[in-house]
Amino acid sequence: MMDPSYLTILGFGFVLGLRHALDADHIAAVSTVLATRPSWRASGLIGFSWGLGHTLVLLLVGTVALALQISIPESVANAAEFAVGLMLIALGGVLALRVFRERWHSHSHDHEGRRHDHVHSHAATSGHGHAHWWSDSVKPLCIGMAHGLAGSAAILIVVVTASRTFLEGLAYIALFGLGSIIGMMLIGLVLSLPVIWSLSFGRHALLVVQGVAGLGSIGLGLSMLVRIATGEHLF
Repeated sequence: MMDPSYLTILGFGFVLGLRHALDADHIAAVSTVLATRPSWRASGLIGFSWGLGHTLVLLLVGTVALALQISIPESVANAAEFAVGLMLIALGGVLALRVFRERWHSHSHDHEGRRHDHVHSHAATSGHGHAHWWSDSVKPLCIGMAHGLAGSAAILIVVVTASRTFLEGLAYIALFGLGSIIGMMLIGLVLSLPVIWSLSFGRHALLVVQGVAGLGSIGLGLSMLVRIATGEHLF
């Protein structure tokens, strides 16, 4: 029978995983993807893919760390966090550029004796193609893997020092990862609310939401780079 104290630790790991999904850099990165996928199905899939990539990297790094009883050097952790900051800037920049390239503008025309305005973009396509599940999954999966590598140092410090056996450590990481998957799926649904809601107000409203997501990601990425450059600990 498992030690009740160990079961408590595992439960705590699951709760921490749920909380970990709420980190600002995670939300900013995923929001840039969700802003271009205004649908409930895509939001859940994106959140799941992020959490899966995050957990896979944690398990991989955790296996090595637990087997060798080592922790990730602070310099390596800071380098990984710096890379995440650059990734946030890139994700936000790509989204902002996409909004700019849309070139949405208004056209006026007469219809049944009344004058109407409608929004039009020369960048829009009229094809009937649709996204497949794997095209919605690859990008957030890679983003989650990058965050998993960057956040593994702080998590593994707890795991390596608190785990009595190799399997106990992996079980803690797995439950932490499960919590982060569920948490990010829920966050994905919540973050999709303004994206889907904006569609009811027209394309311009959606572009505003996308622009805010892009600028927010760029701003947070720059903030992370400054904090690392000034020697401030991110975890």
